[in-house]
Amino acid sequence: MNYRTQIVSSLSEIGQPAWDALASSQAETNPFLSFAFLDALHESGSACPDTGWQPQFLVLYDGAELAAAMPLYVKMHSYGEYVFDWAWADAYQRNGVDYYPKLLSAIPFTPVTGPRLLARDTAARAALLAALVSTQKASDVSSTHILYPPEDQVKQLEEAGFMLRSGVQFHWLNAGYRDFDEFLATLEQKKRKNIRAERRKVREAGVMLRRVRGAAATDADWRLFNRCYQRTYAAHRSSPYLNLDFFQRIGRTMPDNILLVIAEREGEPIAASLVIHSADTLFGRYWGELEHVPCLHFETAYYQPLEFCIEHKIAVFEGGAQGEHKMARGFLPTRTWSAHWLAHPAFSDAIERFLERESGGIDDYIDELNERNPFKEPA
Repeated sequence: MNYRTQIVSSLSEIGQPAWDALASSQAETNPFLSFAFLDALHESGSACPDTGWQPQFLVLYDGAELAAAMPLYVKMHSYGEYVFDWAWADAYQRNGVDYYPKLLSAIPFTPVTGPRLLARDTAARAALLAALVSTQKASDVSSTHILYPPEDQVKQLEEAGFMLRSGVQFHWLNAGYRDFDEFLATLEQKKRKNIRAERRKVREAGVMLRRVRGAAATDADWRLFNRCYQRTYAAHRSSPYLNLDFFQRIGRTMPDNILLVIAEREGEPIAASLVIHSADTLFGRYWGELEHVPCLHFETAYYQPLEFCIEHKIAVFEGGAQGEHKMARGFLPTRTWSAHWLAHPAFSDAIERFLERESGGIDDYIDELNERNPFKEPA
């Protein structure tokens, strides 16, 4: 079949109905692939050319129908990706070779697994991957990086000449718990005791928690959350990726996928977290505080969302990037993937050798983590 290949710099060129129809038809999907989320990133100025994210979405049309598409960006840096290639960029620079611009297929600032080769069928996906290979070879980019693809697409990318890299995240699985106490009962005694102590410290500090569904969130709630988010980034001497306009946009356009947890003391808000969810998966995302209270981060960003998962029968809570401390709270290690193509033959060979060594280390790391399983041995 002859597809018409096109590069688009704005999702408006595709249109929300066509994009969402294609995204929602994938075997694995999540709210971050929606037009609403991506458009909010772009239109708020969070992920745009001025911040080093130049949208260059690759799309295939069959007549007037969108047959396949790929979120794709030209990047001039490696911020906001969560799969770190700074050492690679440094090696290029030390050898007088440009590493940027590079191509990146990912959801900006969002380390969540999901399809990157969106297609209506197998033939369209194969054509999309072939178009990507042709595009990267014909351009002046140093490399292409595809972050957090699902396993079925990992195999396709490897067959197309991409090198694979694995990492680790921590996910909580809902075993059909009736309530939080039943979940706690499955953990080792020390883990149960620590969690109860952390929650008690928050209560004894006089903190009250309220959960706000997206449809009920007011402008004041969003302004509060943005203050918390911005202040916490400043406290860590870093620049936030997102802004109030972004938060307000997703609040308006995807309220059914949003939960805010707001912490108050003596009637004044002091902290907040934001999680995004589908019917079966909840994704830990952003958190911030105006006033420090010991263990409040765990309460707002983990325990309240866990209770929400149990109450709403949500099967998985993806805790986001990094964080071995999550295991003590019932999260288990899960392998993630990325795929990489480098145009420079010598650097490609060197990085392939590096990835082979790193892969063995990741395998050992996952084995070590599994030996520290936080759950009790079955009776």
